[in-house]
Amino acid sequence: MKDLSSLEEKIGYRFHDQALLKNALTHSSVRHSGNLFERLEFLGDRVLGVVIAEHLYKYFPKESEGDLAKRLAVLVSKETCNAVGNLIALPDFLNLIGDRNPNSAILADAVEALIAALYLDGGLDECRKFVICYWKVFIEKNMMPPKDSKTTLQEWAQGKGLPIPVYRLIEASGPDHEPLFKVEVSIMNKPPHYGVGNSKRIAEQAAASDLLASLLK
Repeated sequence: MKDLSSLEEKIGYRFHDQALLKNALTHSSVRHSGNLFERLEFLGDRVLGVVIAEHLYKYFPKESEGDLAKRLAVLVSKETCNAVGNLIALPDFLNLIGDRNPNSAILADAVEALIAALYLDGGLDECRKFVICYWKVFIEKNMMPPKDSKTTLQEWAQGKGLPIPVYRLIEASGPDHEPLFKVEVSIMNKPPHYGVGNSKRIAEQAAASDLLASLLK
């Protein structure tokens, strides 16, 4: 694990409790690490949601609850957390068994664990500074509420008078800390398409995206 002072510079905060920071960066695959990583990830996910929801409420004062919810779902997603993890070079600081390049799910979890450590050590204000700093580009990227692939595919099907898409888990493989899921999506009278990912949700989105690409050619 690299000297953590350079990570602290990136996130703009110096930890009083260095052990807390180290726990947030030590994946559960490491022997004797216990379940601290997962506990921090659990807390960080909730803190991130509160900070993003608060910011969206203020930043988009005229939007409906539904549109705000769509934005929130994208901004707290594993994909966005993974992108932030790469922005701050978090893989360089992780303590985990195996490849030095963690998969996207592990990196996203580590970002959430880091947010929890910030919250416990410095409070909500410090979390807010970090989150707004690194999520701002994603918040401002789309001024219209985003639609994910599953939503777009369902709306396409309904617009054609077809039943909603059906998703089916085909395969789940890999170790607990690095799972891989394969999902099938089908719509009546259309050939099924497939997607893979480190979670069922990601695999479903990939499958929906692939089917949409075929339908909209």
